[in-house]
Amino acid sequence: MTRLFLVRHGPTHIKAMVGWSDVPADLGDSVALARLSAHLPDTALVVSSDLMRAVATADAIQGPRHRLPHLAGLREFHFGSWELRSAPEIEAADPALARAYWDDPGDTRPPGGESWNDGRQRMDAAIDALLRDHAGGDLIVVAHFGLILSQLQRALAVPAAQVLAQPIDTLSVTALERSGTGWQVGAINHRP
Repeated sequence: MTRLFLVRHGPTHIKAMVGWSDVPADLGDSVALARLSAHLPDTALVVSSDLMRAVATADAIQGPRHRLPHLAGLREFHFGSWELRSAPEIEAADPALARAYWDDPGDTRPPGGESWNDGRQRMDAAIDALLRDHAGGDLIVVAHFGLILSQLQRALAVPAAQVLAQPIDTLSVTALERSGTGWQVGAINHRP
């Protein structure tokens, strides 16, 4: 059994679509970071997306744990020309495309970006490599809202639209286990 502790990075305070844009996280809440670090297994390996908000969050909670190299495959969905634009701006520019992207996630892509299925394939491959290379261990994966939802969708075997309603707060933990019999879901969006 391999346990995954999926941690969402610290807040960015940006009220827009933030995918591959490399923006910093606000890591000023040292009490929340200390609680989060203390909640996670001491012997777990730590890995993060290569985007600075995830890297800095991983740095803040790592403690004495061993760190693996950052992985681009753990990035948030790429929103293309929707990057750093607000939902009202996106909806005003192309209401039909915006509605299709959120109402029926799958193959609909933002202009220049990736669809849910594209992103999920990339993220699954990155998680599968970690599961293969570190089978039987504990992994703390510091990443993004979309990655956590994509893996929750995978573990629950439900349509993407069903997990999109699930809140995933910054500095929260979602716990998944992978064994020979499949996936088990532990706490979702837990704030230690």
